[in-house]
Amino acid sequence: MKKNYIGRFAPSPSGPLHFGSLVAAVGSYLQAKSQNGKWLVRMEDLDPPREIAGAADNILRTLDAFKLQWDDQVIYQSHRHQVYQQQVDLWLEQQAAYFCQCTRKAIKQSGDFYQGTCRDLMLKDDRRAVRLKMMHPVESFIDRKLGSISINPLLANEDFIIKRSDGLFAYNLAVVIDDIEQGITEVVRGADLIEPTGRQISLYRQLGYREIDYLHLPLAVDEDQKKLSKQNHAPAVDIRDKKKTLLQVFRFLGLEAEDSLKSLDLEQMLQWAVDKWQISLLPNESKITLPF
Repeated sequence: MKKNYIGRFAPSPSGPLHFGSLVAAVGSYLQAKSQNGKWLVRMEDLDPPREIAGAADNILRTLDAFKLQWDDQVIYQSHRHQVYQQQVDLWLEQQAAYFCQCTRKAIKQSGDFYQGTCRDLMLKDDRRAVRLKMMHPVESFIDRKLGSISINPLLANEDFIIKRSDGLFAYNLAVVIDDIEQGITEVVRGADLIEPTGRQISLYRQLGYREIDYLHLPLAVDEDQKKLSKQNHAPAVDIRDKKKTLLQVFRFLGLEAEDSLKSLDLEQMLQWAVDKWQISLLPNESKITLPF
């Protein structure tokens, strides 16, 4: 058990919560509350073209409907561009980052991994992407449920983008800066985000911080093994029968939730789950097919 545990749920407002994102919310909530910790909510609204008007408020209303009460105020990444830019500027000044003119097509043609083409060109055009020099490659890490996770060495050693050519900040940069600032001690999220974890750990080291713990929950997928996502038109969480939906989430997470729990109110159901919660109860599978 960690002292001063702080966890978080950080959805992207590209649509309403679906079952898979509710699993991530509940899983991160149970992990935090089982350790008498804080559970924060952060809106990762970094990509306006993918966002839907009103989605952020809709997500918060859905969390509230399920009595998933967050601690402290909600942070919006769209309000923190100056913080991210300051770090990008510092790395550019230190020559730890550089402008890159390579297109996705060119990188794909050279073998799918960036080869450091622009590293020593000293380009001076802020309309280009900014890449961080990989100084702390991470080829493996320990997930608290799945154990040792290996990362393709070509990916692990790649200089990766921290600011896109369209001026938008990269997810990896923003999420690590925010997790550090909010004092997050462990990230609990879906298994679809395993791959970026190596880069995020490398950013902790680049910034001079000790990396945090990671726990990746099973991914909810459809019959075609496609993850439930807003891009795949996953249906929004049905809040008309919240108790039934919450029981489904509990069972997905490995808790032996009986229908008799419906006699409790939502707060009592969540407290039951907090009391029963153990990482060891999580299914070993990284993907679980749902009967939709």
